[in-house]
Order: sequence, then structure tokens, then C-alpha cells
Amino acid sequence: MDIKERIEKLRVTIKYHSKRYYENDAPEISDFEYDKLFKELKTLEAEHPEFYDPTSPTQRVGGEALEKFEKVKHEVKMGSLTDVFDFEALRAFIRQVKSEVGDDTEFSVEPKIDGLSVSLEYVDGILSVGATRGNGIEGENVTANIKTIRSIPLELPKKLSITVRGEVFMPRSSFERLNKIKEENGEALWANPRNAAAGSLRQLDSKETAKRGLDIFVFNYQAGSLEDDTIETHSQTIEKLHTLGFKTISMLTISSSEDEIISAIERLGEERASLPYDIDGAVIKVNSLKKREEMGEGTATPKWAVAYKYPPEQKRTRLLDILVQVGRTGVLTPLAELEPVRLAGTTVSRATLHNIDIIREKDIRIGDIVIVQKAGDIIPEVVGSVKELREAELPPYEMPSECPSCGGALQYDDASEFVDGDEDFTLGALRCTNPSCPAQLERNITHFASKKAMNIDGMGGKMVKLLLDNHLIHDASDLYYLEKAEIEALDRMGEKSADNLIKAIEASKLAGLARLIYALGIRHIGEVASAELASKFGTIEALFTATEDEICEIEDFGFIMAKSVIDFFKRDTTRYIIDKLKGAGVVTEETIATEKTNEFEGLTFVLTGTLENMTRDEASDMIKARGGKVSSSVSRNTDYVLAGESAGSKLTKAQTLGVKIIDKEEFLKMCGV
Repeated sequence: MDIKERIEKLRVTIKYHSKRYYENDAPEISDFEYDKLFKELKTLEAEHPEFYDPTSPTQRVGGEALEKFEKVKHEVKMGSLTDVFDFEALRAFIRQVKSEVGDDTEFSVEPKIDGLSVSLEYVDGILSVGATRGNGIEGENVTANIKTIRSIPLELPKKLSITVRGEVFMPRSSFERLNKIKEENGEALWANPRNAAAGSLRQLDSKETAKRGLDIFVFNYQAGSLEDDTIETHSQTIEKLHTLGFKTISMLTISSSEDEIISAIERLGEERASLPYDIDGAVIKVNSLKKREEMGEGTATPKWAVAYKYPPEQKRTRLLDILVQVGRTGVLTPLAELEPVRLAGTTVSRATLHNIDIIREKDIRIGDIVIVQKAGDIIPEVVGSVKELREAELPPYEMPSECPSCGGALQYDDASEFVDGDEDFTLGALRCTNPSCPAQLERNITHFASKKAMNIDGMGGKMVKLLLDNHLIHDASDLYYLEKAEIEALDRMGEKSADNLIKAIEASKLAGLARLIYALGIRHIGEVASAELASKFGTIEALFTATEDEICEIEDFGFIMAKSVIDFFKRDTTRYIIDKLKGAGVVTEETIATEKTNEFEGLTFVLTGTLENMTRDEASDMIKARGGKVSSSVSRNTDYVLAGESAGSKLTKAQTLGVKIIDKEEFLKMCGV
């Protein structure tokens, strides 16, 4: 693999894991592994500027802000820190700083709290806005949830207008208490306190957040005036913030000596297990505020600070067996069954092996003595085998040749097949391709009935499970053959509920071809792509004979998406389900509205940002009704970008390519509204 290919693969891999970590709160690798990938990419890009890409993960601070909350633009960019993984790199940083701003430069050393970074804005001493970091430029307005954290002052003792930055975290005691409740209720457990904190802070119901026991450490003054001319250092700032009522970190070491700084980091590492909260490293900052200003900021990180990341705790134990679980999306996950070992405060008897590529790469075999780690208290994983302790010749492990749940065919996901927006993609995973696989059937039917698909009101996950458990349905098409009496006889279902559900199922028959295609859950095919397929082919039957070339004629469709469509419609189970849907009266043809015009014929629009008093779906419908196309990505073939408030990277790309940008007012004029 040449340098360019490695850089491109790293970008795809990091983008995928960044989305899992920052937006979905469901990481698949440890922070330590992610940081190493990120550092490798950053190093390669610095050495090979000819492969510069403005969309590279290194050009971003973090994940995009979610749509659940109102977006907030930060007054001061909330950057991340450059990571170092060994003391040699740390010494190099210290010496570089001293060469720039003086040998007498002091540094602060403090624990790096493993939580969720937030900004707190106070106006005249009153807490005004609490926001997550988001992408560093804008984040989520979580003020109502922030106010439930008791250690955050709602009012300052002085009428200051300032912005501070802190780290919201879940104490280990709260984490253990809440996971115990989840276990008693039969619910999935949180992987670690960091993700529990992130999920809690993103609750739409602030009452629910209040139950979670979140806490915060404020560690930086961002903007505004503290009205104290004597403050010249970071440590003095922390003291001032403490006097204002903020909870700050007391374990702060100030020194200009490399050895003392390293000793302080080692002491923190030794104390990690005894702390009531999680830390994943130590932060080393220039103490002088004036010298920080002299050094300035890099593209995404300050030049005056780094984060030293602790390597994960590791233990040895024996691998007794490798079990394979089939997830609800069809992914086969190998799990190591271990001789129980105490690790990071808990007893570990199982650990993830991720996928067969990692098993082969690390040469892990049943019967081996293996190294296990739980970095940052994430789900335990097997790091590798201790080959010198292998007592006999052990056969290499092989994954099943067919799905252990249904016997269906399997296929691998790899980085080259990653399509942006495909939430089911799991890097390097072996996946069951049978949509009727029992392990994934419940989720597929729930998706089929969801609001953006067939929109069957009342057919949520619990209802789908109830129907499956009572053997009333076996696939999505069976929904249209349910009888009122069958539903009424179910637990907690009465005549009115059954009647409403039957009416909702009946109404969904007219959802249309685009929604039906989306409801089928074809890999890589989202809402926009489904609408394009419906417009291009007109009927569901035409998709059974569609060719790759015909599908690729659709703008923004590539080989991966086309192949996914073709493979889906080759399956016998697809023909079976479609025939049953048609037999039940479900509309499988594109219906053209009589009011459709052609003034936008040949024009392609991309929508980005929030439109006032108009949803993106409504704007898309207006464009399509006038013969135009709506694309999910900006290219040189894009004619217009309709941009609302908080428009992101699509707006930036449109500006770079010189694409015409319009606002809602101009768009409505074009529509004649």
C-alpha cells in the first residue's frame, strides 16, 4: 500500500470511528487506538502536503453537532489538544516551548477528565447558555440539562459576563448505580462513564438528566472579563474561578522542570484507580497567559498545551473459547471467553475480538495466553496473544462460513465500501446478508414501519417484538395481513388500540414507491437515494431487472450503491416479500402529482442548515414537484445550495467550488411562492 492509499484509508477509518464516538456515543475502539490512528494520519499529511484534503479529519476538532438541540456558535473556538503517548515526545514539546518563549517557562499539570467538554456562558453573573463542544465552532444548546448539575453555579457572586469551559463527567458511583438499575431492568449496560455522561447530557427531558448524577470540573476561562488585573497565569485563573463558585481541579502541579512534570504525571497515573472519576491522561499547559498569547493557536489545537495519554491497563489470562454473536444489523462479532481476570476494577470473563482480520493479524488462537485491556473503561478487548507461552500447536481460528442464526450467506464490510451516512456500516465486520435473519428481523421490521419509511403509527419496536413473539408476523409484508382480532387479543391491547393500528397499516399502503424502497432497508440506500431510484425507475418491478449502468446514471450513485441495489433485488426473499406487499395492495409504483411542473427540470439542489418555518423535507418536495433533483452532496454539477442557519461543510464546499448559494427567501421567489 503506497502513502496516498494509506492516507485515504486512515481518513475513512477515522471518520467512521469519529462518528461512532462523538455522534453516536458508541465507540468500537479505545481512545488510545483512535488517537494513534489520528496521530499517524497527521504525521503522514505533514510529510506529504501534496495529498492535502480540506475534508480530512485532521482539519476538524470533533464530530458535527447533533440535530436534537438548537445549535450554538461558540464565542471562542473550543479546540482539542495535541496528544503525546510517551515522555520522549513530551520532553520535545517542553523544549520547543522553552525555545520560543523562554527557559524559565512554567507548565501546569492536571488530570485529563474523561467526560464531555462544555462551555458555560454567564451574562451579568447569570448562567445564560450551556453548550457542548460539537465540532468546536458550534455545539448543542443543552442549557436546561446543564442546570441540573448541582456543582454548576446558576448565579455568580459578581455580575460578570464571562464564558468558561469545563468537562462534564459521571462519577463512578453514579455509573455503577445506574448500570445496576439497567441490569435489573434487563437493559443494555453503558460501556463506560464517559458515554453515560454524554448520553445523559443529551437527554431531551431535563428531568431525566437530573437523575443521572452528573458532575463537572471547570478548567479554563474562555472569554469576557474576570475584573482582576492581578491574574497573569492559568493557576491564578483556576483559583479565581474557584472563588466564583466553580468546581475546579485541585490536583494542579506547577513546574518548569521536565523531570518534575513527568513525576507529576506518573503520580496521577498511580492514583487513577483510586479517584472517584475517570481520567484518561494528564494535560500539560503553559502557565503564563501572556506566553500562551505569544505562541498562539494552530489550525485545530493550541500550541501551548498537550495531553499525555496513559497507556491502558493490561492483564494476562487464558482464552478458553471464541463465541460468535449475531447483532441486530447482521454483524457477526467474535467474543473471547476468558478465564476470569480482575481488570480496571471489574472481573472480566469476556472480551471483544472485533473481527476475523484482527484475530488473524494478532494471531489469536483458542487456548492461548492472551493480553486483555479495558482502556478508559471501554468494553474489554483482547490486545494479542503471548506466543512464547503457547504450549502446543493450536489451529488458527476461522469464522463461520454461514450465519449461525439463519444459515444465510455472509459478506465483509471494508473501508472501500464505506458510504457517508450509512449508520449500519461496521468497519471490517462479517455480516449476514439475509434480511429475514431472526437476529436482525425485529430491527428491520421496525425500520420498515418507521416515520420516514412506511409511517405506520403505533408500530414501534415494542409492538414489533410483541407481534414476533406471538408468531403473528415473520417479515415486514406480514404486517398487511394482520387482523384486528389477532391484535386485540395481545397483552395490553384493546379494541381501540387494535382498530387504530389496523387503520395505520391500511393508510401506509399509499406511502408511495420512494418510501417503500427506503423501508426495505437496502444497504447504502437512504431517503434521498430511495427517492432518486423511484423517480428513475418508476416501479418496484423495474428494479428487479435494473443494471449497474442504469443505476449509476443517477447523480451521486456509485458502484457500491448500485451493486447493493442489484444484490438486494436478486434475492429470492425480496421477490417473496414484494409479491406479498403487492398482493396486499401496497402501492409499488411512482405516482406523479398533477400539480407537478418543470421549471426546475435539469437543476440539482443541495440543502444544508436550518430553514426558518420550513423543514428540509418540505423544501425537497417543492423542488421535486417542479422537476428538480435534490442531492445529498455538493459537487461541480450542483446548481444551487439552499443554505439556512448553521449551515456546515456543504456551504463551505459550495463556496470553494463557486456554486450558487441561495437562502429561503430567494428559494421561495424561484418557486413563485
